Amino acid sequence: MNNTLKKLKKSDFADKITLIVAMILLVILFGVLNPNYVTGGNLSNILIACSLTGFVAIGETNLIIAGQNDLSAGSVAACAGVLAAILVRDGVPVLLAILIALLAGCLVGAINAALVTFLKLQPFIATLATMSVARGIAYILCNGKAVAISNKTFISFGSYRIFGFLPVPVLLLLIAFVVFGIMLSKTYFGRSIYVLGGNTYAARLAGLNPTAIIFKLHIMESGLAAFAGILLAARMNSGQPSACEGLEFDAITAAVLGGTAFTGGVGTIFGTFLGMLVLQGFKTGLNMVGVQTFWQEVAQGALLVVALAFDFYRKHNRDKRALAESMAARGIKVPGK
Repeated sequence: MNNTLKKLKKSDFADKITLIVAMILLVILFGVLNPNYVTGGNLSNILIACSLTGFVAIGETNLIIAGQNDLSAGSVAACAGVLAAILVRDGVPVLLAILIALLAGCLVGAINAALVTFLKLQPFIATLATMSVARGIAYILCNGKAVAISNKTFISFGSYRIFGFLPVPVLLLLIAFVVFGIMLSKTYFGRSIYVLGGNTYAARLAGLNPTAIIFKLHIMESGLAAFAGILLAARMNSGQPSACEGLEFDAITAAVLGGTAFTGGVGTIFGTFLGMLVLQGFKTGLNMVGVQTFWQEVAQGALLVVALAFDFYRKHNRDKRALAESMAARGIKVPGK
């Protein structure tokens, strides 16, 4: 029994169980405070809201595992939404407009990677700068005004329901989680991300190219953010330059809640999926019980602090286990054993 418990602690399964329990407690709490919280309609609304945070959270998970981060995601999403709305309004075919907006987002990701790899800026500083630039461009493109969308094909991209109940954004998000989950856990590139986040020097010795990996990850993250912004514009029938403020922090919170170590080298896409559900369920619950907006900001900030505290606790335990295993391998008696 003791061996089983030790193995459980060594795995991330305990973290996932904790998140599932947290989800159940959230449902019970908000269900008691507002019975409408546990309805099918509200579940659908939560999943639709997740389609904005989720895409960005996938990219942030990959970046954080690799020892990177991106604060420009919300601005990239808003800029891509505005750009797509303008192109569709001006008669550009829907698919071409979406492709151009996606490429614009990927370009920002490439710029982020160049600042990090060639200019050796810290990811936090580099993406903080591009966050301001991308947001400013979003306002410049539309003169600070929302761009209305009347194209029915584009609008259906964000509102159509398959079989009458499954929203397209939710289906696309689920597919993205599966695809990136497989990529991270089953492919050579995914293993390379873990190696890079664990030890950059070791990654070079293993024959990996950290610069190429960082470029791919930043481009993927900005592309996913742009796609999320396009979906939001389609859902809201307009491209809004002020949209998605704080989106990157929600995505980082979801990733860290899901067990992704902010120090790099540890994390899973499935954990991020659970973290996203907990975060969005928490935010929706606060709205439904009538918590004032500024208190919601306080609560969400507190949730991020809790997530970072758990991350610190998990890192402390991993370091203790690593030290104990190293001492045991050398025949040194571990204190307390």
